Amino acid sequence: MLKKWFTPPIASLLMVIVLLAGCSNSQPTTTSPTPATPTLSGTIEIDGSSTVFPITEAVAEEFRKVQPQVRINVGISGTGGGFKRFVVGETQISDASRPISASEKELAAKNGIEWVEMPVAIDGLSVMVNSQNTWVTSMTTAELKKLWEPNSPIKRWNQIRPEWPDQPINLYGPGTDSGTFDYFTEVIVGKAKSSRADFTASEDDNVLVQGIAGDRNALGYFGYAYYVENKDKLKLVAIDAGKGAVLPSKETIDDATYTPLSRPLFIYVNKAALTRPEVKEFIRFFMTEGQALVSEVGYIPMRSSVYDENLSKIQ
Repeated sequence: MLKKWFTPPIASLLMVIVLLAGCSNSQPTTTSPTPATPTLSGTIEIDGSSTVFPITEAVAEEFRKVQPQVRINVGISGTGGGFKRFVVGETQISDASRPISASEKELAAKNGIEWVEMPVAIDGLSVMVNSQNTWVTSMTTAELKKLWEPNSPIKRWNQIRPEWPDQPINLYGPGTDSGTFDYFTEVIVGKAKSSRADFTASEDDNVLVQGIAGDRNALGYFGYAYYVENKDKLKLVAIDAGKGAVLPSKETIDDATYTPLSRPLFIYVNKAALTRPEVKEFIRFFMTEGQALVSEVGYIPMRSSVYDENLSKIQ
C-alpha cells in the first residue's frame, strides 16, 4: 500500500502556514531570475586553411545551436589566402596550418592589425595512394624528396623502386597558398614552397580526396582528418624517416613517433575583434566545448593547459 505524501499533522501545519501568509500585510519578496546566456548577433568572417576547416566548421555548427543569430562564414582559401585577408582586416579569425610568416606579420603591422595566435590541434600530414594500389605500403623521406623536389625526373613508379610497376605516377597536392604545401615542402624537400610543378593542385582537400580515390596511379598528401573521413576510399602510406616505417594514427601523431609530418594547427584572432561579444564568446566556446570536436573530426587535441592559456589571452 502506497504511503500518503502528507500525514494529517503535516497537512494541518501547511494549512496554518498558508492562512498566516494570506493574513500578512507584508509585501511578497521577489527574487531575480537566474540570468540566461545573452542572445548575441552579428557576423564572424573566418578564412584560411582547409586542414583546420573541419575543426572550425564543427565548432561553428555547434555554436549556432546556442547562438542562432550569429552568422559565421568559414572559407577555405588556404593558409596563405586566409592570411592575405586577415592582415588587411577582412576577417576576424584566420585558420592556419603553419605559423604566420615574417612578411605576413609586417603587413599586419602596416595595417594596424594586432593578433593572437592560438594552437588548437595536432595533425599528422598524411601521404595517400589509391585504395587499389597493391604495391606501396611505405616510403622513405628520401624517396618523397626525390619525387617532389623541383624538376624531379621521376614520372613512373618503377623509378622509385624497380620492383614497383612500370606505370605513371599521378601526383595530387595542396595549392601554393596552402600551409600544408609550405610545411610538406619544408620538411620533405628542405625548403618551403620548393616543389615540382606538374601535379594536380587544390586548396580544397576534398578535391584531392576525389582525385586520388578515382585514380589507381595517384599519390598525394593532405591533413589526417580527411583520411579519417574517407578511409574507405584511400590507403595510407607509412613514412620512414630513418627509424622504421610508421603509419599516422592518433597514437603516433600524439606521441610524435610519426615524424617529421606531425605538426600543430592554429587559429589567429584579430585583437580588435575580441571587443565584439559574439567573437569573444565564439572563441571561449571554441576553447571549451570545441575541444571534444577536435577528436570527432579526426585530429589530436592539445593538452587542456594549452586551451586554458588560449582562454587567458582573451580576458
